[in-house]
Amino acid sequence: MECSLSLELTKKMTSTSSCFLPSFSPPPNPHLWSGIVSLDGLHRPHLPKPISPMKSLPTSRFSSIRSSSICCLKGQSDPMPVLSTSSLEPEVRTGMWNWQRYRIRYQYAGKSGPALVLVHGFGANSDHWQKNISVLAKSHRVYAIDLVGFGYSDKPNPRKPGMNSIYTFETWASQLNEFCADVVKDVPFFICNSIGGVVGLQAAVMEPQLCKGIVLLNISLRMLHIKKQPWYARPFIKSFQSLLRNTAVGKLFYNAVATPDSVRSILCQCYYDTSTVTDELVQIILQPGLDPGAADVFLDFISYSDGPLPEELLPLVKCPVLVAWGDKDPWEPVELGKKYADFNTVEDFITLPNVGHCPQDEAPNLVNPLIESFVKRHST
Repeated sequence: MECSLSLELTKKMTSTSSCFLPSFSPPPNPHLWSGIVSLDGLHRPHLPKPISPMKSLPTSRFSSIRSSSICCLKGQSDPMPVLSTSSLEPEVRTGMWNWQRYRIRYQYAGKSGPALVLVHGFGANSDHWQKNISVLAKSHRVYAIDLVGFGYSDKPNPRKPGMNSIYTFETWASQLNEFCADVVKDVPFFICNSIGGVVGLQAAVMEPQLCKGIVLLNISLRMLHIKKQPWYARPFIKSFQSLLRNTAVGKLFYNAVATPDSVRSILCQCYYDTSTVTDELVQIILQPGLDPGAADVFLDFISYSDGPLPEELLPLVKCPVLVAWGDKDPWEPVELGKKYADFNTVEDFITLPNVGHCPQDEAPNLVNPLIESFVKRHST
């Protein structure tokens, strides 16, 4: 979530003169790097614990969700097979899709049922859905994409001549819609986390016929958007972003936080249940952030203070929207998120108790049944 990161960096800059030294305490944002871990070229999905059957309850405008029940409120290349770790789980495969000169990596599983497209947050990738893909694929066709600039997708240099503002929500939304048309070949549901939620909303506004519904998991509030900044802070924030993007300071900072210990510390702030911050998760976030080009993508995007806001897109969406929010998210306060329930397109707002910023990974036992319930209600 770019606004939380920039806000924390601003605080650090004003409180210390040595914030970019290696001892600098990293900002609380897990979405710093893009990509997935590749041990031998094959992705072996992490299998979640079995989830209990969902209990149907009457709809209402607000609710919280418990672990035992759900409360509902108002150009493609040949796929590369992966090893199946359980006969009970659908096989998860990897594909590469050619999009506008770039190679885009995605994962997919499931042979029947409604189509779902999972969209990750800033710096994350399709492996952040490792606890969801195979479970949802039992009754759905599931696709998880690496947005351009992240994961194993290409990372074009934003400083290259003629490469103006590639890392924007409009670009990612276009990528998502073309992915649905070229690869999914169906009208899917978008399942989105953090800034992926803004991408999903923008895509649904641009091509409403390509989306049946959207699930937003702790969508980014974009609190450092230019429209949300007080007038007196705008010059300082703009100068700070320029310092990071256009000088060696940005690279020094990035190198200081791109370490296992820093990533673990960031994730432990993001996840309320820190037992879910495993060595595997740390590597999923960190490893591809060490690839060439990853730092430029990161520094370019945290300087992006315009573009759409969720509250601007929600009134324009034509499909139903479900908003779910981990109430222990330290960067996107649930009380601010609840305001989105006032939009007519948002049929449900669900609070996830004792869950942080990435519910799909921290609490898949809550999120997977929630997705299944929403999709079942709106599948025709």
